[in-house]
Amino acid sequence: MGVPERLAERMSMAEQHEYLRARFSRRTMIRGGAVTLGAVTGGAFVPGATAQAAVPSGRPGGETVDGAHVAPFGRHLAYGADPRTEMTVSWQVPVAVRKPFIRIGAHPTDLSHKIDAEVRTLFTPAGVGTSGNHTQYYVHAKLTHLRPGRTYYYGVGHQGFDPAAPHLLGTLGTFTTAPAHKKPFTFTAFGDEGVSYHALANNSLLLGQDPAFHLHAGDIAYGDPAGQGRTDDTGFDSRVWDQFLAQTESVAKSVPWMPAYGNHDMEAWYSPNGYGGEEARWTLPDNGPDKKNLPGVYSFVYGNTAVISLDANDISFEIPANLGISGGTQTKWLEDRLKKYRAAHDIDFIVVFFHHCAYCTSTSHASEGGVRQEWVPLFEKYTVDLVINGHNHQYERTDVIKGNKVTKKLPIGGTAYPETDGVVYVTAGAAGRSLYAFSAPLSYEGNEHEVDSVASFVNLKGGKQNETVTWSRVRYLDYSFLRVDVTPAPKGRLTTLKVRGIAENGDQVDHFTVARRAK
Repeated sequence: MGVPERLAERMSMAEQHEYLRARFSRRTMIRGGAVTLGAVTGGAFVPGATAQAAVPSGRPGGETVDGAHVAPFGRHLAYGADPRTEMTVSWQVPVAVRKPFIRIGAHPTDLSHKIDAEVRTLFTPAGVGTSGNHTQYYVHAKLTHLRPGRTYYYGVGHQGFDPAAPHLLGTLGTFTTAPAHKKPFTFTAFGDEGVSYHALANNSLLLGQDPAFHLHAGDIAYGDPAGQGRTDDTGFDSRVWDQFLAQTESVAKSVPWMPAYGNHDMEAWYSPNGYGGEEARWTLPDNGPDKKNLPGVYSFVYGNTAVISLDANDISFEIPANLGISGGTQTKWLEDRLKKYRAAHDIDFIVVFFHHCAYCTSTSHASEGGVRQEWVPLFEKYTVDLVINGHNHQYERTDVIKGNKVTKKLPIGGTAYPETDGVVYVTAGAAGRSLYAFSAPLSYEGNEHEVDSVASFVNLKGGKQNETVTWSRVRYLDYSFLRVDVTPAPKGRLTTLKVRGIAENGDQVDHFTVARRAK
């Protein structure tokens, strides 16, 4: 699709984007709606909140469909910068509707007045990918001034479809804000989901864990299956996102779904950085270093745990479409954020998640040298407690690492102490896409097979470099996800992260603990 291959090889993503914008007429873009990223969001309990109306869908005469015949779908939640008081509810409608809104309340029969929502219209013209002209309508309502630790009921609608109507109360959802103080909680994580039966199976198990939130470590829907961040990537299909958001709604309508962006999430048509489509679909915390170039970089605090989302496309040697896009600002922001969180009196744990693996022995992508060069020294300097990656479609967990070496073996059931030992890395990229392979024997709970070393490679600026590693502790090759249980403790006592790898069939394939003295 798009830019001829002979040209694309010599062009940056931004140059490819401008080429395609010139190729498709302005008239076509306006008729379809192009990418609408309005700045106005609906705010709960904020007077005067407004929103832009949905643009017409291109039906004859430009009229919209009767709203009574249109139901919202694909609901997904995301925290704001403060999970105690901020939540964004997002959803889709299949065609243009009038006056979209949200209602919210403490009881399903006592909902608020209508709060206007924002529509972001994403148009993909025929010739960009495998479909004909396709327009998607993403709707967002950012709620603020919520109360900590409170469960809210909400309903989304539009003119002609009011979730407060008695016959539509079954469409209501719920969410719970983060507590004001430290309490035990659970979160889940994985990467590389896509649309599949296995992804559905993992999602059904996620609900059973009762997580406070879910982390998605990149490669979200695979609308771009090539994953090179180029306009000539083959097989691009924006309609996959409709399937994906419908698939994940069972979880994401009540559990904040917090993504980081991977290589398959760079969709080069929509914007110079490849993230225009993502910005239409998601509303994420806006506290990152570079909203223009890195909208998937942010952080939030839940209880005693700080969570940081990074964009490894910025430092990837293996897939360089966005290499260096931040000009170093992301790494500087990361250090500032790590320093702040480690010094905070009420934060014990720091969890970092992103796509490309710092340490993995997969035969497909293995390890990313850019991550080791730019970020691993900071993880060690500020004693990060857990690093979660995707990219490689399997489960692998390291021993404790510092200085690129094993400082402590971490057997299944073992405990790591980051303040003295080092950092543990988990690849959890088996959420739903086709699985990869290992060069070494599998080794997991109930089937341990310890080896002294594993032959692998790392992606460097000059290409792949072979390496023999001793840090690969657990290797499991089937669909799975992470469950993390966080247990606070009184000051000076041991507080813990208990990490478990859980297979698609519910079996536990790994477990270990990260512990440190509570502040």
